[in-house]
Amino acid sequence: MSKISEKIRYVGVNDLKKSIFEGMWPLPFGVSYNSYLVIDEKVALIDTAEAGFAAEYMDNIRRELGDRKVDYLVVNHMEPDHSSLMKLVREAWPDVRVVANAKTVPMIKGYYGITDNIHIVKEGDSICLGNSNLTFYMAPMVHWPETMVTWFGEEKTLFSGDAFGTFGALEGGVTDSSARLTGSTDHADSTFSAFRDEMRRYYSNIVGKYGQTVQAALKKLSGLEIERICSTHGPVWEKNIPEVVGYYDRLSRYEAEKGVCIAYASMYGNTSAAAKALAAELEKRGVPHVLHNLCTESVSYAYSDVFKYNTLVVGAPTYNNDIFPPAYNFMYGVSARLVKNRRFAAFGSFTWAGVSVKLLNEMASRLGFDMISEGISFPQAYSPEKCDMAALADRIAAAL
Repeated sequence: MSKISEKIRYVGVNDLKKSIFEGMWPLPFGVSYNSYLVIDEKVALIDTAEAGFAAEYMDNIRRELGDRKVDYLVVNHMEPDHSSLMKLVREAWPDVRVVANAKTVPMIKGYYGITDNIHIVKEGDSICLGNSNLTFYMAPMVHWPETMVTWFGEEKTLFSGDAFGTFGALEGGVTDSSARLTGSTDHADSTFSAFRDEMRRYYSNIVGKYGQTVQAALKKLSGLEIERICSTHGPVWEKNIPEVVGYYDRLSRYEAEKGVCIAYASMYGNTSAAAKALAAELEKRGVPHVLHNLCTESVSYAYSDVFKYNTLVVGAPTYNNDIFPPAYNFMYGVSARLVKNRRFAAFGSFTWAGVSVKLLNEMASRLGFDMISEGISFPQAYSPEKCDMAALADRIAAAL
């Protein structure tokens, strides 16, 4: 499971205990924290792992190295799920040299108090391991300012940090020739198909705001003949590289497939009834759609489908002369992710003063969304007469 090539070994771990990632995002299939060794005359360790896996992680390294030492610790990304064991590595091999860019140095000091034996690299710099070289390219704001990637040219391998990563622990192997999504009952025809939804959810939840800088990184790396991608989460990509890079390109361009994400929040069931009526009308017209209740499910899945489909419909009642908070928070998140190129419509109930639809439309307009209609704001209880979802479904179908 650990041998990727003669020189590259996987020493990462699976986390099947954590249920929420970053305190926000559900992990129904767990998550992997990937770390790698490049073994030559000298040994480089690429990133570390989350703090709770210290013993397993160190066992993985020693199993591969025996009595050999780690000479270099390459820090592609300082987020604690990948850097938490830096001090432990330094304690095990006191002479290990930390390889990082200048933006990383104050973070290393601030998190772990390490200030010595740090080799600072800049764009295009390399270190020699003997018969192999590692070259470093800066990828700022993908998705932290210090992020960089490591290129192992002899094996055409990119150690990509969080880029091209996915939620989901690994089962059966670590490469896309053998890895399965732990706990999934889907029988996908390829590893990429199995992990695609979790890749999109990871991207939309965590990286989604940074489409412009992801595009800049993809352009920078486009000249490399990449035959292997070693991300810090999810499978090692070998067979599926065109699909993976192409999908990341589309996500970062905010391109989407035809379909409708209906996201709604309801206080007493009237906006909910309208949302379900719209879903039923779209079903009659054969329009692909999903329905998300923002009051009862994690917003993680709604964000994922905002990135999947090209049409967003949001339902919210008026609350305190504003948008009902779960729907407002969702739209704030859509705005924070700088989502582009979407069609939009809004609906919602009110009792004495209806403003939620107007305010939702204003939020969507600021994002440059194409307004399918002026929206439907209906008083008190839902009824088809007050809230004509058939007409809205017709407009959506025509727009698609």
